[in-house]
Amino acid sequence: MDNLTHSLAGAVLGQMGLKKKTGLGMATLIIAANIPDIDAVTTLLGGVQHLALRRGITHGPIAMLMLPLLLTGIMIGFDRWQTKRGKRPADRLPIHKGWLLALAYIGCLSHPALDWLNSYGIRLLEPFSSQWFYGDSIFIIDIWMWIALIAGVWISRRREKKGAGNWQRPAWISFAAICAYIFANGLITGRAEAETATLLDSKVSVAAPKGPENMVVANPLPLQFWKREILWRNESSYGSGAYDLFVGLVLDEKQGIRDYSRVLEPEIVRASDDAAAFIFWSRMPVIKAVGARVTVRDQRFMDPLVGDRFSVRVNVRKDRLERAKP
Repeated sequence: MDNLTHSLAGAVLGQMGLKKKTGLGMATLIIAANIPDIDAVTTLLGGVQHLALRRGITHGPIAMLMLPLLLTGIMIGFDRWQTKRGKRPADRLPIHKGWLLALAYIGCLSHPALDWLNSYGIRLLEPFSSQWFYGDSIFIIDIWMWIALIAGVWISRRREKKGAGNWQRPAWISFAAICAYIFANGLITGRAEAETATLLDSKVSVAAPKGPENMVVANPLPLQFWKREILWRNESSYGSGAYDLFVGLVLDEKQGIRDYSRVLEPEIVRASDDAAAFIFWSRMPVIKAVGARVTVRDQRFMDPLVGDRFSVRVNVRKDRLERAKP
């Protein structure tokens, strides 16, 4: 998810009452909710190599164990530094080391929990496993989550400033609404994928041998949370469609033929570091060639607006191209 969502999630947790457990509680929750994204520095590498490095080791179990410890030490050191300089705010609560560490863990764990929800993917077990996990339920920037989180924080803060005794309630309502929203979107995705799989299976001729199992992804859309972009593929072809919770499923009649199977992938990986990184990251690679020039894209990101950011082009030996043809 985007960092505004992560920050607001940390703020909502604080307004639910957690920030009152220790000094620097709110700051710790918000920073912890964002700290796994320190891997953003990999975007400086250029090209598409950062795709293979993002949402990996800094989102995995070792990072989830160590980052909160590191953050807790920094926050304690900051509090002591302000105290020595006489700059510590008089209204700041005393530091409770146990609670500060607990809030660092809560905020940090909220990050991969949210990142898992979209179709971009996250390697939850890195460095023990490089497997990607996908929730396919929430668009990477969700305006409705922004609205719910901002409302919860803003109303709660207003009540707190007025001295209301139930100032935490709006934040709890916001948290419950977000959980219900995520659950509902998960159900929509599950229904869309199940209906697509059933329809695709029904198109297979009874007389013909059943082909490879279809892979189906119901890709969330911005704003229109009740809709999904349907993406499907098997070893010989791929296609798309649309799902609307209120209208139903429509699959496009036009299909793409995968001219080159994964037999070609080792050759592409050897061609360049960018190609190797892209193949590692790609969930639904589409490999096409014109002459010796091979273009690799991912079905999830083939929109012209973002296509150049999620594609790689390499030169591959012609004999390898011929041998890879179906």
